[in-house]
Amino acid sequence: MKIAFYGSSLLSSYWNGAATYYRGILGELARRGYAITFYEPDAFDRQQHRDIDPPEWCRSVVYPATDDGLRSVLAEAGDADIVVKANGVGVFDRELLEGVTARARPGALRIFWDVDAAATLDEMRGDPSHPVLRALPDLDMVCTYGGGPPVIDAYQGFGAAACIPVYNALDPSTHHPVDPDGRFACDLAFLGNRLPDREARVEEFFLRPAAALADRSFLIGGNGWETKDMPANVRHRGHVYTTEHNAFNATPLAVLNVARDSMAAIGFSPATRVFEAAGAAACLITDAWEGIELFLKPDEEVLVARDGQDVADHLAALTPERSRAIGQAALARVKAEHTYALRGAQVDALFRDHFAGKREAA
Repeated sequence: MKIAFYGSSLLSSYWNGAATYYRGILGELARRGYAITFYEPDAFDRQQHRDIDPPEWCRSVVYPATDDGLRSVLAEAGDADIVVKANGVGVFDRELLEGVTARARPGALRIFWDVDAAATLDEMRGDPSHPVLRALPDLDMVCTYGGGPPVIDAYQGFGAAACIPVYNALDPSTHHPVDPDGRFACDLAFLGNRLPDREARVEEFFLRPAAALADRSFLIGGNGWETKDMPANVRHRGHVYTTEHNAFNATPLAVLNVARDSMAAIGFSPATRVFEAAGAAACLITDAWEGIELFLKPDEEVLVARDGQDVADHLAALTPERSRAIGQAALARVKAEHTYALRGAQVDALFRDHFAGKREAA
């Protein structure tokens, strides 16, 4: 079966945290025999900050972020058995969603894949003309990369025919334990771009502990932080390429995960970074959110913090021995239950069940 996937970027994680998620899911589907084309715009300097070359398992189409570029890729939607529009492309989001649903051939599976469901649902609640809300009657399903029962109920309440979470996961071939790298040596590291609905939580869960523990060292990676006032014991790395993630996670005494406001509020939304850190056998400290125990066991496979004081307390009590034990336990858990091979099998079964149901109905 042919998949036409319209997303932000497969080739670059620059201002694009969904890149490794797309690679993991689609790479597994390709191994199961799907012929995949990924369409991404040449926008936001992503092509100047590629992490990977176009993979052998996928046809990669980078189109100009122009009206002509949009028309050229929409023209190919009718060739696919499965047409997917992901949210957050950043340019022509409305036109892409309307275009691919309209141009998909009869019988094709039409999917909206939401990698920021909590934010999308908030927008839909405030805008009766929201493009996703308008598209739902023409979609066969919505897939999300998190959200659990709250997101499923909300999407179905808006009229989605089906809403299926396909959670982030680990690709052990790309994220795995490595030797420490002095560039990332510190007591606590955090990796994430500076975003409006994340910044206050970074201040609470990362900068507050740094100010309280002046004798400990902290490292922050990601775009946008260079203009942020920070304590003297915090170093800023800027963009950290995917190829550097293993060393970034494996070197510090502990690694911090901080959810964005909307994801923390709705729960059941582990970020890609959670599984990447666990895959590198990092000792992960995460802010508290509902559903964490479905992915990692608190106090044994992950340390959970309700606020910045909890982070400081965890870090003050953490020994290298306990850090290693937690990291190894997390690695074992995600390799057993949360790999992209398992997510790929889930999506493959989902697609096949859909087409089998349509054949039976005919």
